[in-house]
Amino acid sequence: QVQLVESGGGLVQAGGSLRLSCAASGRTFSNYAMGWFRQAPGKEREFVAAISWCGGSTYYGDSVKGRFTISRDNAKNTVYLQMNSLKPEDTTVYYCAAGKFGRANTSINDYAYWGQGTQVTVSS
Repeated sequence: QVQLVESGGGLVQAGGSLRLSCAASGRTFSNYAMGWFRQAPGKEREFVAAISWCGGSTYYGDSVKGRFTISRDNAKNTVYLQMNSLKPEDTTVYYCAAGKFGRANTSINDYAYWGQGTQVTVSS
């Protein structure tokens, strides 16, 4: 059974930074893409970032391009999301997701496993 455990969320002022981590277990981490999504209450889950199995390809949602960076450490079975220049509109729950394939994808349907989510709150 694949398990994903997120950490690193919290409260930060606008313009500040946070780094989210997601530790994975239960299958060969380095074979699969990983992603981050976020979901506000009453809204659909939104794509944030994705990274391929080896880290060679990354994709970002338009709202976070240039501010967020996804990376992975296959030796530690962990994926990261570095979030800089945070805005109040980034406030929501962030979810780590493990892909069905090695290539990075932006569609929620291409992810097989999900973490429980971590809250990020950006104050103005």
